[in-house]
Amino acid sequence: MTVKKTTPKISVIIPLFNREQLIPETLESLLSQTFENWECIIVDDHSIDKGFSVVKNFSQQDSRFKCYLRPEKLKKGANSCRNFGLSKSHGEFIYWLDSDDIPHPNLLEYALRCLKGSCLDYVRFKRKLFYGKFEQNLIEDKKLKPGRELIPSPDLIEAMLLNELEFNTCNVVWRRNSLSNQRFCENIVYADEWEYYSRLLIMGLKGQNLENILIFGRKHKNSTTAEYSLKSSVRVASKIKAVQMVLKNLNENKLFTPRLKSYFLRLGFEVKSFNIIKLSLKAANAGMLEKWKYKIGYQFYPVLKPIFYLKGKILKS
Repeated sequence: MTVKKTTPKISVIIPLFNREQLIPETLESLLSQTFENWECIIVDDHSIDKGFSVVKNFSQQDSRFKCYLRPEKLKKGANSCRNFGLSKSHGEFIYWLDSDDIPHPNLLEYALRCLKGSCLDYVRFKRKLFYGKFEQNLIEDKKLKPGRELIPSPDLIEAMLLNELEFNTCNVVWRRNSLSNQRFCENIVYADEWEYYSRLLIMGLKGQNLENILIFGRKHKNSTTAEYSLKSSVRVASKIKAVQMVLKNLNENKLFTPRLKSYFLRLGFEVKSFNIIKLSLKAANAGMLEKWKYKIGYQFYPVLKPIFYLKGKILKS
């Protein structure tokens, strides 16, 4: 396909690691986009399969695909690849895409219709999960359905952090200039977009919510979410670090609400991190009595947890 050489309007950035079997479907979905003025920056994290050869083949067939190996001097991981990809990109708008997900054919067109000529910093849309092989009948042809504007507010940040309004890596398109100097944290490997996107929203960015399902997220046993669910020590440690960063940012910006306090206190018990509990109580300006209550409760939680579980089962029956 011959595409007129011009500055790409949107840069799609994909980190790649051992996705030889899945990445072709993702790249094919970009070729099916109704909006064609894009570039796709693929940064391989030194895969041990043939994934890099696969994407090089795509770049030889279509110059909009540009593939790089993560420089050895950079820290290994998807976030280093994302940040490096951003440095190599030229688009006015940025879309972070994972190497196993499938964009709707109208994703770029609909996002840019909202962003172009507006003062919006980002556009968010809905995501639908699928398992196994992607079926084309999941794609529904709908007209663009703009929802409410997402005005910067403590309520919006709270909804995002509580996952009441999901901000996944791949369900937001950002205006490049609005990202400022903010980048993905390269020291965390789970809850990274949750931490990064909360940082961006705390900056006061304004967005648009779309009611359209424009991204299809693939669920499989090798995903980071699956590993976290299985209590991977690396993923859990990353979650704890991400939470600590978010709590610090919320506290500094005086955005810690009672609902966030309840959420983070529960999370501290779930991931067995007393530091999260301490930071939550500090952000809530808790008194000494309450701090001691949670300190004692945390020490006895392993003993009390089965009792709480049994009590919950009895109340439900």
